[in-house]
Amino acid sequence: MLKVEAIIQPFKLDDVKAALANLGIEGVTILHVLDHGGAGGLKAVYRGGEYQIDLPKVKLEMVVSAHRADEVVDAISRAARTGMSGDDGTVLVYEIADAIRIRNGRRMELALSE
Repeated sequence: MLKVEAIIQPFKLDDVKAALANLGIEGVTILHVLDHGGAGGLKAVYRGGEYQIDLPKVKLEMVVSAHRADEVVDAISRAARTGMSGDDGTVLVYEIADAIRIRNGRRMELALSE
């Protein structure tokens, strides 16, 4: 099992959710985050001082089986691409050592299938 995290532009969230739904991926955690110092960061000047502005982004987290990870990453990448200059986001993939359903103690794929 792999954990896929994607940090995307907020206005692309509906497109990414639709792309994941087309793959049958329903268990997605969505967080609103701030991007600090990324490639598309903005600078502002206030009272003579220059400041980095934290930009709003959306982070999606999901756990998928290893054989589906490539198609999930590809779907996210295609749906989140803006075609504009600047940072469209990042997709990270981690290996999951274990997953336990709190209610019944089931592990790994069984924990995620309920």
